[in-house]
Amino acid sequence: MNATVYKSTGSWYIVKADDGKFYNSRIKGKFKIDDITSTNPIAVGDSVEVDMENETEGSVVISKINDRKNYITRQSPHNKNQQHIVASNLDQSLLFATIKDPKTSQGFIDRFLVASEAYHVPAIIVFNKWDLYKKKEVEKFEVMKTVYTRAGYTVLSMSLEKKEGLDEVKNKLKDKVTLLSGHSGVGKSTFINTIFSDDAIKTQVVSDWSGKGMHTTTFAQMYDLPFGGKIIDTPGLREFALADISKEELSHYFPEIRALINECRFNNCMHLDEPGCAVKKAVEEKSIAVERYISYLTILESMKDKSW
Repeated sequence: MNATVYKSTGSWYIVKADDGKFYNSRIKGKFKIDDITSTNPIAVGDSVEVDMENETEGSVVISKINDRKNYITRQSPHNKNQQHIVASNLDQSLLFATIKDPKTSQGFIDRFLVASEAYHVPAIIVFNKWDLYKKKEVEKFEVMKTVYTRAGYTVLSMSLEKKEGLDEVKNKLKDKVTLLSGHSGVGKSTFINTIFSDDAIKTQVVSDWSGKGMHTTTFAQMYDLPFGGKIIDTPGLREFALADISKEELSHYFPEIRALINECRFNNCMHLDEPGCAVKKAVEEKSIAVERYISYLTILESMKDKSW
């Protein structure tokens, strides 16, 4: 029967089968998918085929991974030459950011957006902790909102403390599979606790076989939303290093730069010092935000060969 992977610890998995039941599962043999050199051949969100192993214990064996619609990877924190598949079969990604306590750097935001663009996953940015913002933070938020809205992204603000903006975010999640990400401390766990009642959460606690509690985000985990759709919660990330993108490709993952690529004089323009560069002209004319261009240059500088 078919099933969806809801949690992965790297060697054991929790899947939800077509019969609506959760099962503990393991891999049958070895999998190599799409020639990806990854630390995890199976990811949360994967559609798989499973065979019953022990009906009494509620365990199954994963025998096949079905074709993925898409996926997002990042550079493995343990091996820079390998990728780690964060999640698959996504409709969108949602990045939690904060202006203060903690401050989310624009570099982190832009790297996450590049990852989403590279794997064809539409991204939304939610600036949380609005209740903490004073005049300086509000002004900073307005600048950031303008920068990313002009680049084509949806930017929202929210205060979980005061329940402001919560319904708007929930409406964006309804009936979609959404990857949630962000630094530790930006309010992801609080958000999840807010949108689930205690009873709703209890129905999604499978078993304690992994030794991990419900709110432990050591591994990615999927949850069914009570109002329709699914979210995939990921561990709080300190950095988002993406693998398998070349310097030549990077500009394609900044939508506002991508729109002007064909207007540059040279087909292989890197938008640095080349004459006739439409991107640099747009930056000078302020139709491309200088902050985004600086991010592009910073990421480009940090890249070595094909990985960064």
